[in-house]
Amino acid sequence: MLVLLPPSEGKAPSGKGAPLKPESLSLPGLSAAREAVLDELVELCAADEEKAREVLGLSEGLRGEVAKNTGLRTAGARPAGEIYTGVLYDALGLATLDAAAKRRAAGSLLVFSGLWGAVRVTDRIPSYRCSMGVKLPGLGALAGHWRAPMAEVLPEAAGGGLVLDLRSAAYAAAWKPKGEVAGRTATVRVLHAPTRKVVSHFNKATKGRIVRSLLSAGTAPKKPAELVEALRDLGYVVEAEAPGKDGKPWALDVLVDEIH
Repeated sequence: MLVLLPPSEGKAPSGKGAPLKPESLSLPGLSAAREAVLDELVELCAADEEKAREVLGLSEGLRGEVAKNTGLRTAGARPAGEIYTGVLYDALGLATLDAAAKRRAAGSLLVFSGLWGAVRVTDRIPSYRCSMGVKLPGLGALAGHWRAPMAEVLPEAAGGGLVLDLRSAAYAAAWKPKGEVAGRTATVRVLHAPTRKVVSHFNKATKGRIVRSLLSAGTAPKKPAELVEALRDLGYVVEAEAPGKDGKPWALDVLVDEIH
């Protein structure tokens, strides 16, 4: 099973570990595209703070994020699973998983990123600020920049098993499973059962809990239909819609009564 996650806007500090080694990151087929984004982002932030803040969509209060980006090549690096914070990652609680579940997380979780494309939670990266919605002056819209290299690399990363896609729309734009891979992909929405509306906070929290439940239980569904049954066995209320034709992902709605 491959689980596709969005990153978090907020991130933990880089810390004092060894600096980034781009060649050590997973999915080496993304290396050239990563270097291109990293080069332009560092140059932009070092050259013109105001322009960088505008391009990155940062408020005055987040001005310090520009300076942080200038030092990406020399800043300390930590496992991505420690860098990403926020509602989904708090609910997932990687640090508190047992040893077996941590091994499953290392092999199955893939975090999408405007800067790195996609990384494993064990990949060591510095704290940064660059969302997938950014349009860099030289490279253009990052989702478009990543589409071609992702199309080359991600089908192999998906292997022959289930793809559980929990990404937000901005990150899903960088890679959309096609053909046979799409047929074994499941996308998930979390709905407030009484209103059947998506509410951002508990949508993220529930997705984090879902991943934690699957990792902790050691459940390894190979097909979307098996995922539906596995989630129901874990106590989730799931409505599933099989695709109307081949080459389309399954759509799963997880219904939650309480917003928390």
